[in-house]
Amino acid sequence: MKMKKLITVLVLALSAMLVFASCSTAIDTPPDATKSASAESSAPAQSASESAASAESELSGTVQLSGSTSMEAVANALAEAFMNMNSGVTVDVQLGGSSVGVADVIAGKVDIGDASRELKQEELDQGAVPNVVAIDGIAVIVNPANQVEGITKDQLVKIYTGEINNWSEVGGADSPIVVIGREAASGTRGAFEELLDIADKCKYAQELNEQGAVYTAVTSTENAIGYISLYGVDEKVKALKLDGQDATEENIKAGNYILSRPFIMATKGELTNPAAKAFLDFVLSADGQAVVADNHLITVN
Repeated sequence: MKMKKLITVLVLALSAMLVFASCSTAIDTPPDATKSASAESSAPAQSASESAASAESELSGTVQLSGSTSMEAVANALAEAFMNMNSGVTVDVQLGGSSVGVADVIAGKVDIGDASRELKQEELDQGAVPNVVAIDGIAVIVNPANQVEGITKDQLVKIYTGEINNWSEVGGADSPIVVIGREAASGTRGAFEELLDIADKCKYAQELNEQGAVYTAVTSTENAIGYISLYGVDEKVKALKLDGQDATEENIKAGNYILSRPFIMATKGELTNPAAKAFLDFVLSADGQAVVADNHLITVN
C-alpha cells in the first residue's frame, strides 16, 4: 500500500515538471516572434544603389538649357541618358549660341546656359557660375583637295586677319583663300579669336550661324578654310596641323595643340530646381562623363 502511494507521488511530480517545462518554452519563444524573426532575416536588404535609383525615380519637372551649337550633340546625349534614368523629368535643350545661353541663365530664363568658351568677366560679375563639363579642341579645316597639310600659328593669324590671302603663301596652290568663320555670338569663334589674340581683327568672307554650316561650306568650297569642334572632323574635311601638331585628344591633353577650349554649363549661383541640380550632378558623374567620352570630347575627371 505504501509502495502504491510512493509511485503515485512520483508520477504526479514528473507530470508537473513536464507541464512547467512546456509552459516555460512557450513563454521564452512565442510562435509569432519566431515567425517574425524568420521573415525579417529572409527579406532582402536594399542596397545603396537601389536607394539612389529610388530617389532618382521620384524626380520630376523640366530642366531648361540654351546656348552653344557646338555643345548640341553632347548636351542632347546627356539629356537623353538622364531622362532614361528619370522618367519624370524632361530636359529641354535649345540653341542660340554661347552668349545667348549665358544671357538666358543670367536672366533666369533657363536653368543652365551652355557656353563653348570661358565666361567673360562681365558675365561672372552678373552672377554666372562656370561648370566645366568637357574639353574640346578646335580643328582648323580645309577641303580634302587642298594641298596644304599644316601651317604655323603665325600663318593662321595672318590668314584670318587678311595679311595672307593666297594659298601659295603657305605652300599651296595659287588660289585665293576663302576665310570662313562663325557669327559674333558663337562660343567657338570667341574661343578661336581669344586663343589667337585676334578678336575684332578677323576678315571673314562668310560668318555662319552653326558649326554644320561651316563644315558644309568647307566641303563644298575647295579654297576655303574654317574652324569647327574637333569631334566634327571626318573624312570629308582635312584638319590642318598647327605648328606640326595634329588636332588630337592626346595632343590636347599633353598641351601640344594650341587650340582647345572648355565646354561649360553655366548656372546663376546655386541651382534651386532639384531636377536641374540632379542633371548637373549626373553630367559630372562617372556615368555622365562616359557620355562625354562617347561624344569624342575630353572628360574632366
